Amino acid sequence: MFRPTLAVPLLIAALLGWRLARAAAVRWRDLRAAQRYEIAAEARPLLLRAGGAVLCLMCVTALGVALLVGGRPGDAAASAAISASTSAADEARAAAAPRPAAPPAPSASAASAPAGSASAVPLGDVRFESVGHPAGGELLQGSVPGQDGHPRAVRVWLPAEYQKDPKARYPVIVLHSGTAGQTADADLPDVFDGVASAVQLGRARPFVVVAPEAPGGTGHPCDLIAAAPQAVADDTALRTAVSAAFRTLPAGPGGWSTLGIEGGAPCAAAAGLARPDLYGAAAAVSGRYDAPALAQTGAEAAGTGAARLLLAAAKGDAPGLADARRLQTALHAGTGRAAAADVRISDIVEDYTPQRERLRLVRVAVQYLAESLVKPS
Repeated sequence: MFRPTLAVPLLIAALLGWRLARAAAVRWRDLRAAQRYEIAAEARPLLLRAGGAVLCLMCVTALGVALLVGGRPGDAAASAAISASTSAADEARAAAAPRPAAPPAPSASAASAPAGSASAVPLGDVRFESVGHPAGGELLQGSVPGQDGHPRAVRVWLPAEYQKDPKARYPVIVLHSGTAGQTADADLPDVFDGVASAVQLGRARPFVVVAPEAPGGTGHPCDLIAAAPQAVADDTALRTAVSAAFRTLPAGPGGWSTLGIEGGAPCAAAAGLARPDLYGAAAAVSGRYDAPALAQTGAEAAGTGAARLLLAAAKGDAPGLADARRLQTALHAGTGRAAAADVRISDIVEDYTPQRERLRLVRVAVQYLAESLVKPS
């Protein structure tokens, strides 16, 4: 029979659930709009409202069933008491049951096995150890012998997707630093956020980012690389160590690219122009360039492939855009492989802080690299 004592809370729960669901829908539209226009938005209010609406729905369902069954209040109380006692008995049995022993600590041989493990990846004398988790991925650091025989730091950032598919292999971005004796992320700690955001927005596939320590012996390592491309920090030893330790695509234009930001931009441009047989594409962001030196580097490039280079700068960076156009003109007017280089300029990024402009410029650069690399078969 009809029970008015249950009808009132049923109506209240239904009304409250409807209001929460409507508020959650409004917050969802706001959140989608914020993501579309790259504006920071808080998702917590949406989750709270959606959770409250689900809870109200559960209450309405339970009260509706009770109304349809039409049981007596005493029966409901007895049923609740039986359910509570059964739950208590189950908890007691679970507490009394013997707990499984903790798994044994991994042995040294087990820790040295699979390439791409999250904590440490040995390769002969090279061992990569986890040093952080920026941008949802994992950052590892190792020491790889340089061309002069001295060890140099190499940092490798694995995207969040790396651990989800143990069989997948990933393209590589070699991230150049413009500061002697440092890796690029030391000067630009938010660079991995730009790479990850390009993937999250669907503009690029996941990359493994390799950040080698810039060559020492000079205060301007990128000038050294432009004059002597063989001094580039990405050499055979580094490529061998990275390829053996991580699940990357083979070194070559189908899987490897290079990126430089601000002080590291000329390094990336020089590396991409000098080695089109190794890099499928290069991107230089907010850089200042020695156009004649880089044109000569491009003219003397090895192989027969044409270099692909993006020069990106913010819309308000007039000196950077002027340098980019001078370099583009010098390459097109150059000789040899320089004249064949495909050089593009991005000059549309504009935002209200330099940090946000840099984030968006990195995103544009990563999208260009992903689209320029030859798709693996």
